[in-house]
Amino acid sequence: MKVLEIKKQRRTRRKYEIRNKINGTSEAPRLSVFKSICNIYAQVIDDVTGKTLVSASTIDKEIKGLLKPDMPKKAQSELVGEILAKRALAKNIKNIAFDRNGYLFHGRVKALADGCRKAGLEF
Repeated sequence: MKVLEIKKQRRTRRKYEIRNKINGTSEAPRLSVFKSICNIYAQVIDDVTGKTLVSASTIDKEIKGLLKPDMPKKAQSELVGEILAKRALAKNIKNIAFDRNGYLFHGRVKALADGCRKAGLEF
């Protein structure tokens, strides 16, 4: 149990360090990522007004219909990134600041970022 507490403390420290450097504006809102064991969530946030502009996750009805039962989590994350980018581009959001929320930039977080880039977002 001690190891899990240490990992959680490290992630929290990284999270606060990242949030001190990244701030979402109306020109370049912040893309925040959260992952659980089964799902991944992403939202584009304007920190000036404090509002979520666009969101997507693996539990959305639209995305859930596209997921297959044997699909790996990386592929699910990339699909969420593509859908999020399409929704953001529909609202005229092209540039974003990527907030990995304390997670290391590999695996599912990187797949989500690659999906966003592939669909046309710049960061």
